[in-house]
Amino acid sequence: MDAPPDNDCCSVCHDSFTLPCQANCAHWFCGECILRVWQHSSVLQPCKCPICRRSITLLIPSEVSDSQQQEPEVVGIMQDLAKYNRIFGGGPVSFLQRVRDMPLLLRRMIWELMDPQRAIPLVHRTRILFFLVLLAIYVFSPLDVIPEGVVGLVGLLDDVLVIVMVLFYLAMLYRSTLILHHGGHQQ
Repeated sequence: MDAPPDNDCCSVCHDSFTLPCQANCAHWFCGECILRVWQHSSVLQPCKCPICRRSITLLIPSEVSDSQQQEPEVVGIMQDLAKYNRIFGGGPVSFLQRVRDMPLLLRRMIWELMDPQRAIPLVHRTRILFFLVLLAIYVFSPLDVIPEGVVGLVGLLDDVLVIVMVLFYLAMLYRSTLILHHGGHQQ
């Protein structure tokens, strides 16, 4: 999902999206609108999503066309989004927030892994694929910490635990990639 649904509108301005960006809670907003929400609240804290009231710690802008990249207004909004991500994206995030962000981050990560044209860095792509291969080997191998043949369904518990831990790690790895891409290197 690199763009909002066609039949959707910004929940702040109730108009068609201009420079849409997706928050870590998976809701879409105009870049300028969500920045205004942040600026009219406490700028020392991440703003709350106007829809679900979750703390927004990451704003992922959709792709901008080459012609739009030359417009001063677009450049300003993209710089402000990068500033927001630098301030709040790399800071401490609670465990509960990380768990709640997992579905969005994993869905976007898989989508980017399937698209060879995406900008996900090769180093991160290699690490992600390496951990997915190790996960598959562990889950499908007969070697287990708690063998299923001895203790039955309880033996599946270690497989489920390993799957959840690896998916959690991959979501956090992808989050750091997004922060670097959408906030770390722009001034």
